[in-house]
Amino acid sequence: MALTFEKVKIVRNGDGKIEFDAYVMGKEGAPGIVVIQEWWGIDYEIKKHATDIASKGYRALIPDLYRGKVGLEVAEAQHLSQGLDWPGAVTDIAASAKWLKEHGSPKVGVTGFCMGGALSFASAVLVPGIDAIVAFYGTPPPQLADPAESKVPVQAHFGEEDTMMGLDKETAKALEEKLKKENIPAEVYIYPKVGHGFMNSTPEGIERNKALGFGEHHQEAVNLAWSRFESWFAKYLQ
Repeated sequence: MALTFEKVKIVRNGDGKIEFDAYVMGKEGAPGIVVIQEWWGIDYEIKKHATDIASKGYRALIPDLYRGKVGLEVAEAQHLSQGLDWPGAVTDIAASAKWLKEHGSPKVGVTGFCMGGALSFASAVLVPGIDAIVAFYGTPPPQLADPAESKVPVQAHFGEEDTMMGLDKETAKALEEKLKKENIPAEVYIYPKVGHGFMNSTPEGIERNKALGFGEHHQEAVNLAWSRFESWFAKYLQ
């Protein structure tokens, strides 16, 4: 059976005042994973990631943090991310995790990419009821959350040649030390020869990365990261 997205409405606070769309794929009753977008919004790339995750036996859910808006250019994506209510986004993620559990997922994880990686770490600190996270090239702003206060196991992936502020290999190494010091179950991986957004594997995503100066695509790094992702969530969600 082909995997397809189902669009659902989720109420943020249970009071009916704020609701948002989410896109769900995968078998009801499977472990759930909330999949958080890059700063572009819900585009072809995050849908590809969610489809890959659902094909691995999970129920993937993408909450629409931008409420239908998608950034097609850097300036537009930057404007959307800077205008995002980050604490509100964490509340959306909490509501998404709750929805998955209420609809049959016995355990729920959170994963995300870039901005979504930052929000995945924030979820590890601030969202009750989740079981583990995997963050790709993202760390939260300090005023939102401190990864050292994570309450669930965390796995993080960074590109050795990432030059984005706060996402470079030195930041990744410091993060690993901080998590170790706090005895948080954690794995931090730094991938040689790859830059920011290295998981993006659609033809459009690869071309976009090159245009942004993020370097060449390395499928072997993508495959290795997915294998580590699978092992981590198999351990904590299955």
